[in-house]
Amino acid sequence: MQMAQPSLILFEDEHLLVVNKPAGMNTHAPSPFAGEGIYDWLKHREPRWSTLAIVHRLDKETSGVMVFGKTPLANRTLTEQFTQHTIRKTYRLITDRPVKFERQTVISTLVRTGEKYASRPLHAGGERAETRFRVVGTDTSSFTSLEAEPVTGRTHQIRAQAAAEGFPILGDLLYGGTEAARVFLQATGLSLKHPATGAEMKFNAPVDFEAETRLALREALIDARETNAYRLIHGAADGWPGWYVERLGGFLLSQAEQPPTVSQWDESRRLMNLCGARGVYHKILTKLVRRTGVPQASPQLILGETAPDSFVIRENGAQFELSFKEGYSVGIFLDQRENRRRWLTNHVAADFHLFPKGVAGVEVLNAFAYTCGFSVCAAKAGARVTSLDLSRKYLDWGRRNFALNQLDSAAHDFIFGDAFEWFRRLAKKGRFYDAVLLDPPTFSHSKDTGTFQAEKDFGRLVDAALPLLKPGGVLFASTNAARLEPETFLETLETSVKSAGRKNVRQHYVPQPPDFPVHRREPAYLKTVWLRVA
Repeated sequence: MQMAQPSLILFEDEHLLVVNKPAGMNTHAPSPFAGEGIYDWLKHREPRWSTLAIVHRLDKETSGVMVFGKTPLANRTLTEQFTQHTIRKTYRLITDRPVKFERQTVISTLVRTGEKYASRPLHAGGERAETRFRVVGTDTSSFTSLEAEPVTGRTHQIRAQAAAEGFPILGDLLYGGTEAARVFLQATGLSLKHPATGAEMKFNAPVDFEAETRLALREALIDARETNAYRLIHGAADGWPGWYVERLGGFLLSQAEQPPTVSQWDESRRLMNLCGARGVYHKILTKLVRRTGVPQASPQLILGETAPDSFVIRENGAQFELSFKEGYSVGIFLDQRENRRRWLTNHVAADFHLFPKGVAGVEVLNAFAYTCGFSVCAAKAGARVTSLDLSRKYLDWGRRNFALNQLDSAAHDFIFGDAFEWFRRLAKKGRFYDAVLLDPPTFSHSKDTGTFQAEKDFGRLVDAALPLLKPGGVLFASTNAARLEPETFLETLETSVKSAGRKNVRQHYVPQPPDFPVHRREPAYLKTVWLRVA
């Protein structure tokens, strides 16, 4: 299924992919289990981007033009152009410190000192770092805008040299800049020769320092025509520790362990007006959901209009029914949006097609189906889906989601009951599946099989599910158990597969999506692995 392209794409042909990287996103993932960088996110998103290569980098805090190579020819020629300094890069920056020149060329050596680099006088054996600075504007507020053209391409070059010359970039706390909403540095232009034709090419990303960093990141990666449900604020990573706000179509959902503070209330009102939302609801995050009645557990209106009993949101072109009146869960978990999309595109990651011959006709078992979000996407792609859940209410909700997407629920199976019990029954009946989806709640209790805790029982779940998976089938395993470390989770899956006398022939680990950014104070919690099991 052809999906709409994110707005950050500036240019693409057979050899090149040029993007406008949003601030707040690394060039590549800083570690195996952290959030994806722009490179990782792109590389695994579309089959035609699976050969992407990094030929230069931008700091996480820096926005603007980046080029990736798609072919060996492009990688080689672009690397040569960067090495020979024939590619011209231009940046725009703002400082609030006095600038005593109109034009200045800074030549120095950069020496690493902890997390940053110090600009030192050029000396024998030191690598040359050269940047041309030019003042392009000042205003009455003592802000100065400068253009920077780095002749060389050292790490933190512009930031370190600007600070050493007495005009650190606004917002660049690492280099002594004044605190601001972001680092006011943007790669505005890139000029290069096309790797195949040799033609001169110029790419530009006009600077917009007024745009809010967290909103600009979402707008760059999420196509509003296809999706109107995503996370707007994700705790500490977006400057609001312990507070989470989601856009759900025409409404916003605020979530915290306490009622909203005055500042959260004010920010909710601002976001409601900015997004054109009709109302804002607030949900108290609690671990005592089972002891709370539906009315008390349900989100409560705090601003604007009352939502109807149910309303519809759009995600990657699919539609889903939500409700603020059905208890703690509103009907969808947005952190699985990218994984649901993988069913629609039949593409898991670079060199990992979900099914080489397509999804049409494959048999899928979606255990812990909830309101059948994964089931809908698999069915839209052509699969025949069995949805299994411990709640009749959620399965009925799932059937309504099928109807919303013009899917005949009668052509698919909906099974009410305990997953472990039904795994045994299905195995006895000789039912086998091309894919098995395991996304259980962190904690649950069944009369048939007792208590399930993801952090200690996930291996037992995989052991029970593997007999239903056809040879060469795909196992999807996901958990939001924060205390379960990624390494332990992967080891658990590997142990279960080996114990069953089977083998992983392809594996891809997926962190939480970019609108759920990772922060030291609030590390990654969602862990997902796609496995092809022989």
